[in-house]
Amino acid sequence: MAESLTIARPYAEAAFKLAREANALPQWSDALARLSAVVRSEGAHGLIGNPRVTDAQVATLVSDVAGTLSHEQMNFVSVLASNERLEVLPEIVTIFETLRNGHEGVLDAQVTSAYPLSEQQVADVVATLEAKYGRKVKVTVSIDADLIGGISIRIGDEVMDASVRGKLAQLADALMN
Repeated sequence: MAESLTIARPYAEAAFKLAREANALPQWSDALARLSAVVRSEGAHGLIGNPRVTDAQVATLVSDVAGTLSHEQMNFVSVLASNERLEVLPEIVTIFETLRNGHEGVLDAQVTSAYPLSEQQVADVVATLEAKYGRKVKVTVSIDADLIGGISIRIGDEVMDASVRGKLAQLADALMN
């Protein structure tokens, strides 16, 4: 994974620079997410690296399946294909979004809940985090039944664990000491 991130970084930085200069960060985020989904699909795995399919053909197929792309985005896919780097698109997306969030002053929060959260609950969490950090917060919500109850929030290296599993772990540590 670390090697993939190292390979992906210059491509993500180049895409970010192109997007920023064109004032098209949201469009690039959307396009990269679609391209990443295509590359992760079963069909793409059979094409990428297949010696019977040229890099140009792979780039064209991936671009076509991903939907409408700008000229620069199609060129980006062609460069990735010719350098045999299409498989690192998911990592490119991650780095691109981190760069975008930093540029826009947005914090990225991963909220994990034991149960599905309603839209109002997510909005309440976002409002609380925005008030705490004084910045806009983008939330990604996932479900993990192992939490038993409550939520866990990760922003960068900081973790706020208000889950039942976390509280039980704290209690176990207190009892052992």
